[in-house]
Amino acid sequence: MRLGAMAFALPLVLAGCSRVPGASVEAPAPRPEAVMDFHTLYSANCQACHGANGHGGPAMELGNPEYHALVDDATLRKWISGGMPGTEMPAFALSAGGILTDAQVGAIIAGMRKEWAMPNAFGGATPPAYAQDQAGDAKRGQAAYQARCAMCHQNPAREQVTSAAYLSLVSDQALRTVIIAGRADIGQPDWRLATGTGAVGPLSAQDVTDIVTYLGSLRNPAAVSAAPIPNPAGR
Repeated sequence: MRLGAMAFALPLVLAGCSRVPGASVEAPAPRPEAVMDFHTLYSANCQACHGANGHGGPAMELGNPEYHALVDDATLRKWISGGMPGTEMPAFALSAGGILTDAQVGAIIAGMRKEWAMPNAFGGATPPAYAQDQAGDAKRGQAAYQARCAMCHQNPAREQVTSAAYLSLVSDQALRTVIIAGRADIGQPDWRLATGTGAVGPLSAQDVTDIVTYLGSLRNPAAVSAAPIPNPAGR
């Protein structure tokens, strides 16, 4: 009887060994909403589309200093929290059906600014406005596109930006942003370096608006972007 009692008690004693003073105890994993480290949040939620370190992904190059000089914090919060209509960018804020708290969205914005923003990213030049601020003309835009853009984008090795399939995945604002800020990671110049037959300097604000209007006119109006809900991994 005593031997049986000892056999029963032994596992309890061993189980309690990890609780003796000085014993190492593995810390519990933090709750998902408590994670505030920028690199952890970016890797889990942004990297797949925007690339490691903000470069080389299928979506906008977030590591581009010119992008950060062009867009303000309120706009970044708007896109991250609520998604970007007309693109595959989903809503990430809990309030919009996503998986991130407002504080986590703020941590991502602050981390991107710290890592990738650069003073005087445009070297003193004034870029066209981030948002369209004037009416565009598709006919003028087609002429500007042929003169300043087609030379590169007609190359089979480059993105065919006039493709209806491609245009169904990008909004006018996304097109405008890439034209202005460029994407150095894929060799796309900014609005100052656009070249082609008849190039006489940077694209004007009206040129940018007209080119975006032209490209938008090629989009299949029936195409609807099916932006996915973020995968709540680990929640």
